[in-house]
Amino acid sequence: MSLTLGVDVGGTKILAGVVDDDGRILEQVRVTSPATDAGAITAAIVGLVKDLTGRHQIEAVGVGAAGYIDRGRSTVMFAPNIAWRDVNLRTPIEEASGLPVVIENDANAAAWGEFAFGAAAEVESSLMVTVGTGVGGGIVLDGALQRGAFGVAAEIGHLRVVPGGLICGCGNHGCLESYASGSALVRYARDAADAGHAPGLLERAGGSVKAITGPLVTEAAQAGDEAAIAAFAELGRWLGEGIASLVAVLDPDVIVLGGGVSEAGDLLLEPTRAAFRSQLTGRGHRPEAELRLATLGNEAGLIGAADLARHR
Repeated sequence: MSLTLGVDVGGTKILAGVVDDDGRILEQVRVTSPATDAGAITAAIVGLVKDLTGRHQIEAVGVGAAGYIDRGRSTVMFAPNIAWRDVNLRTPIEEASGLPVVIENDANAAAWGEFAFGAAAEVESSLMVTVGTGVGGGIVLDGALQRGAFGVAAEIGHLRVVPGGLICGCGNHGCLESYASGSALVRYARDAADAGHAPGLLERAGGSVKAITGPLVTEAAQAGDEAAIAAFAELGRWLGEGIASLVAVLDPDVIVLGGGVSEAGDLLLEPTRAAFRSQLTGRGHRPEAELRLATLGNEAGLIGAADLARHR
């Protein structure tokens, strides 16, 4: 049995774990992500790697990072929501651990995890859409992860859906991420509360609009709050329409919905599926890709990064 170490770096947390060749996590640790300090992020990753390699015989390290990764899989060229700008992440981790390291986009890593061990394990082609603070994507076609010519393929959150629309963390306007992410979900709910249309949400938030968070919206929707359910419906509409456009280009067997917001289950899946079906080109006259929830949860990126390091 070979062991590799996977690290999933996001805007709020860094999760690291030891993974065997069947995709099972033997041990994992997590810390809060110091997202505004690039040096502190690297130091936190190195600390977790040293911790786990001190207790396990690890052969390689895979890091799933929320940003644009160069084709050499070593440098984070740009990250919309983390303080990374042309940061070589691989070298300091290799120097600290003495192990080969692969840096991969976090959504690519999650897509590979779900393809190898999760919701898309029985198909040859899949599209992974991760919905969290932002919107990420990963594409596997004919069994191969698609990184593109420069390593930055599948940044589907930055597909422009509204010309001149809301400004995105990437600096452009009208990106899908601005309308179909966890951040957008919170904005929809707060806007409803501001307009006096969400008394239940406001009560749950102690009367403060700013206290309305994603988990609070999810809890309220699960309890039947109409404003919270409407926020999920709006998010799902944008997400489903975006996925329909992507399917018109990629034609995958399966679309897998992952990320933190996907933990809401049918609250997200059903409106997304309805919008996808309504906008799918050639609907009724073509095979329809199945829309599924991810099965590996928040561990998909960790597992995928570890497996990509194993097959480096």
